[in-house]
Amino acid sequence: MQRILLTGADGFVGKHLLPSLQAVFPGAAIIGTGVATLDVTDAAATSEFIKAHQPDACIHLAGIAAIGAAQSDPDTAWAVNFYGALNIARAILAHAPPCRMIFISSSEIYGTSFTTWLALDETALPAPLNLYAATKAAAELALGAMTSDGLRLLRLRPFNHTGPGQREAFVVPAFAHQIARIEAGLAPPQMAVGALTPERDFLDVRDVCAAYAQGLQKFDTLPNNSVLNIASGKPVKIGTILEILLARARCKIHIVTDPARLRPVEISRAVGDASRAKHVLGWQPKYQLEDTLGDVLDAARKFYGASN
Repeated sequence: MQRILLTGADGFVGKHLLPSLQAVFPGAAIIGTGVATLDVTDAAATSEFIKAHQPDACIHLAGIAAIGAAQSDPDTAWAVNFYGALNIARAILAHAPPCRMIFISSSEIYGTSFTTWLALDETALPAPLNLYAATKAAAELALGAMTSDGLRLLRLRPFNHTGPGQREAFVVPAFAHQIARIEAGLAPPQMAVGALTPERDFLDVRDVCAAYAQGLQKFDTLPNNSVLNIASGKPVKIGTILEILLARARCKIHIVTDPARLRPVEISRAVGDASRAKHVLGWQPKYQLEDTLGDVLDAARKFYGASN
């Protein structure tokens, strides 16, 4: 592969994925796009971009990733997550049909299927519970249908992932940044939290990026329109995440529940079965959760000018 297109390269995951791709494909040109270089909601611009660059592969990361952000602006979420993906796929079919497309979906599409409390594999029924999940599920269906027109597609469904550089719209950096602000004397010693009892399947973003790079590396060996979960298979309570971070705090912090941080609909337990990814990609997580959380907290401290 000589030219790899990475949409959303300036986002949290994109910044971690670039070095992973460079390591696995050392001779390839990585064409990274962000908001400034390509608006995926502009069908004409997207078509011209694909025509001009002729990518051999495309990892489509660009999207509205936070559930709250999607919920607060549904039109933008649908425009970016659904129509943006369609614009990329249509442009590939029109101008670069041999291009391999990896669509980054989300474990959120499983929704109410998680009520079984089982570790879900890729055969579980998509049943979205929020608007973000609905945009991802709809894009998956639309792109999947386009494989009958010749689209070369791999769909990946990552579970919760975190790491240095993630925005506070997500639970781990939300905790870490509050701790760092308190330690820096920028906030009183009180943390606002949402629900602590739900269990989630957490991964380090660097492990997730390794899976994406390996998915592209093994793309040609997989049946077209394959679907792979990217998961640890280990449920962890949000409260446990908080305890690990608080154990690293440099001062005593009081915890209060903030009603604004509670979701109207909350899944009690969401965990994935990534046996297929481990089998066909040879992938498995390498980072320990405690180390990942420490890295996120250290990054937050650095953001506020504190040393690690």
